[in-house]
Amino acid sequence: MSSTATQNKHVVVYGGSGGLGLRVVDAFAAAKWRVTSVDFRPVAAATDSIVLDPAQTSLEATGAHVKSALSAITKTANSVDAIVNVAGGWAGGNLLDDDLYKNVSLMIGQSVNSAVITAKLSATELKAGGLLVLVGASAATSGTPGMIAYGIAKAGVHHLVSSVAAPGSGFPEGAKVTAILPVTLDTPMNRKFMPDADFSKWTPLEDISGKILSWAEGQESLASGTLFRVVTEDSKTSYVPL
Repeated sequence: MSSTATQNKHVVVYGGSGGLGLRVVDAFAAAKWRVTSVDFRPVAAATDSIVLDPAQTSLEATGAHVKSALSAITKTANSVDAIVNVAGGWAGGNLLDDDLYKNVSLMIGQSVNSAVITAKLSATELKAGGLLVLVGASAATSGTPGMIAYGIAKAGVHHLVSSVAAPGSGFPEGAKVTAILPVTLDTPMNRKFMPDADFSKWTPLEDISGKILSWAEGQESLASGTLFRVVTEDSKTSYVPL
């Protein structure tokens, strides 16, 4: 799509300073979109950055801060074309883990709370026909006995997608919501901790950011409420609807 067609389009990237977030910001910026990053650090490639306070852990306060800051940027309700939430984290552990309670709170804070904030933002900030993208996990489509906290949080994101897509959710008319469910992303941290893994089965971050941009620009059709399992084999990635 030409820069003229996209230069007035606006995307909000929640988690914009993380590994995947930076790639998403770069992809939209290269396509001449206005990019607002939301994270604990500003992002140079973004047009605007909403900086979160790490000491503020309240969902209500964080959500109110992001809503106020974004409204000050847009000046007009329902004027954002796409909202992408790539914030999250990982924690392992089964029922015997001494840190189970702490990790459940951490995973809900990182994955569920950020997803709820962006979903609520979509009701008042996303255009009719816009796009909301969340990140789930392929592992959380079944039991996760070795990473219970992570599975609980990501399963919650999957449920949120179904709820937002259903009638009566408050989601803008004609807007679409989806989630990508990766298996393993090819990040420096993952390579550090899993140096002997088969990297040809890991999904490059550029594949994810490119797919999200393609959906946002309407280059590929998308049914609202769909969860996509992201499968990479022999360095080739496919998006399998569930």
